[in-house]
Order: sequence, then structure tokens, then C-alpha cells
Amino acid sequence: MKHLPQIKIPASYIRGGTSKGVFFRLQDLPASAQVPGAARDALLMRVIGSPDPYGKQIDGMGGATSSTSKTVILSKSSKPDHDVDYLFGQVAIDKAFVDWSGNCGNLSAAVGSFAISSGLIHPSRVPQDGMATVRIWQANISKTIIAHVPVTNGEVQETGDFELDGVTFPAAEVQLEFMDPAADEEGAGGSMFPTGNLVDDLEVPGIGTFKATMINAGIPTIFLNAEEIGYTGTELQDAINSDPAALARFETIRAWGAVRMGLIKDISEAAKRQHTPKVAFVAKPAAYVASSGKQVTSADVDLLVRAMSMGKLHHAMMGTAAVAIGTAAAVPGTLVNLAAGGGKQSAVRFGHPSGTLRVGAEAVQVNGEWSVSKAIMSRSARVLMEGWVRVPGDAF
Repeated sequence: MKHLPQIKIPASYIRGGTSKGVFFRLQDLPASAQVPGAARDALLMRVIGSPDPYGKQIDGMGGATSSTSKTVILSKSSKPDHDVDYLFGQVAIDKAFVDWSGNCGNLSAAVGSFAISSGLIHPSRVPQDGMATVRIWQANISKTIIAHVPVTNGEVQETGDFELDGVTFPAAEVQLEFMDPAADEEGAGGSMFPTGNLVDDLEVPGIGTFKATMINAGIPTIFLNAEEIGYTGTELQDAINSDPAALARFETIRAWGAVRMGLIKDISEAAKRQHTPKVAFVAKPAAYVASSGKQVTSADVDLLVRAMSMGKLHHAMMGTAAVAIGTAAAVPGTLVNLAAGGGKQSAVRFGHPSGTLRVGAEAVQVNGEWSVSKAIMSRSARVLMEGWVRVPGDAF
């Protein structure tokens, strides 16, 4: 049997926010992977090291967590008034599956810098010193993201003193604006609240009925009250991820919530849509010790939030879920808003397993429909390695 040699594909391995992934320019991919389909999915899975029944992704670039099993494809934008098109693929760890249904808000922080460094931004748009504004078309959800990327001596500045809980070392701050973040998901009615309600009774057969705020903003998210599902909101990863029964319960809640939101027609479809929706639970401020050992006091935060990602409790907070948190907090009467004390909230600081994060959003109600013009938060990004990834020539 003849085995084809490995091929080399230009790529960069980049941390963005509290995630990291493999970044490609569309033009650098093999021809068969430059279009959506089986070849592209197979290539990205082989790069990351999936599917891996051992759950370790040893034979690939993945880190065996939802935060590190990610891929990004960038190209010059075909959209007016945008610089680059950004496509995100969440690679399943133990299954042969790439989920294209949502964005990664954390890796969004690295899109602008990669676009500049890889020549996808016209030089006229990059100052010698100052802030480069990169207009990003998020192709998964058809939304605009504006990234403000610091530039020094004509090159992206990655080092700095901005500290982000969940990331060990400081770096340069990148401010992100998620424009009109309410997701126009197919089948979700194009509404920020697809059920038409700020709070619903979500019936989950075999488990119970729970108060839920279901929102399409940043990423489709189902918010629950921590107390109602038996938690305090101060939990760290091991409290949830070491409990198989709890993980199965969250996945069942997620599946029934996805049906209620109109994202899928039957719960059997949820297994093929692992990236969305997210499930998160909220609680009023309380003191806890973050995973780093940092003391978080009740005075440090407006509310507590814990979120599930790809079947596990996230070690910090997904960027897109942070957008959902900020947006929901800005709408009086949602579970997120009530946990934060109710009333008008233009920005909140929430506690997550790794520490705290601030996100802002302005909500307005017109003809009974809520909308948010943009959500704003700061992240950081850093190139970890660049060059080529190698995959067997018959892998896709």
C-alpha cells in the first residue's frame, strides 16, 4: 500500500482571549479545502487531531478542550466596507465533526492582528504608530465586528500590560465592538428573543421545568438561575466536569432549549450542533476563589455566570457568551439583568471560574422589540507560533 507524503500548509497558532486556534489564509489552503465541504472539514480535523477516541488530540494541534480545538480561515472581504471575512470552525474532539454554526468571540481578538500581519489589510489602513481599525465580516453568523488593534513601528503590537483573567501573562489590549449582535440565525426568527419572551418556562422532559432567558446575541444562549438547578454560581470546572450526570443533564437542557429557540426541529439534531446554543447559569454576587487562587469578592462583580461549552464547563468565559451576557443584562427583566440587580444596566462586570470580565451593551426597545446596536469588551491576542502545519496528503 502506497502512503502519500505529508504536505505543508502555511498557518499560525494564535491565542485570542482565553482560547487558541490554528489560523489560515483561505488562499493558502489546498484547492479542495478552499470551498466548504467534506474535504475542508477532513483537513481541519486532521490538523487539530480529531476525531480522537482517547480525547487527547495528541496527533494534532488541538489541546483537548473546547477552548483549544479551534480553526480560523480568513480572506479579503467580499463585503462592502469590510476588510476581511472571518470563518470559524469548532472542531469536535472525539467525533468526526466540525461545527460551523457560530462564532468564537475570543479568537475574534486575534483576527485583526493576523489579518494585518498576513497581508490581508491594505497598508493604507495600518498606521505607523497608533490604532488600526479592522472591519471584520463574521461569516458564520453574518455580523460585523470592529477590532481596534495597537500598532507600533508599522507592526502589530502584541506585548503590553493588559491583564485578562484566564490568561497567565499580560499582553496588548484589543478592543472589540460586536455590531448589532442579535444573531439572525436561520429558524430563530431573526429576533433577539426567539420565543418572544424575556423569561420562559423551559420544560425538559425527565429533568424538570426551569425559568430560562433564551437569547440570540453574540451566540444563541440559554440562561438559567443557578439556584434552580442546584448550584451557587461560584463553581469551578471540576465541580461540574467531574460529574457525568450533571454533564448529561446540561446536554439534555441544551437540546430542549435549542428546539424551543427554533435552532433545531428535534432534540436528535443537537448532537450535530454542539457549538450552539450555549447553556449558562447566573447568580447574584458572592465571594469565591477563582481557579488561579485569586480572591473574588461580592463587591468585585455585579453577578456570577458559569457557562457550558462543547459539553464541559468553560474555564473562563467564551467571548460570544460574554456578548450574550452584556446584551441580556442591558434588557430589564431577563434572568441576567435580575441577577445583576435589575433596572438599567449599560455595562456589567461578571464573575467566571477564572476571575472577572467587564462587558458593555446599550439596549433599546422599539415597537415592543429589543435591539442592541453593539456590545463592547476588551481581550488580547498573541501569536504563539507561525510557519506550516503538516498533514498526510491523503487526509482530506
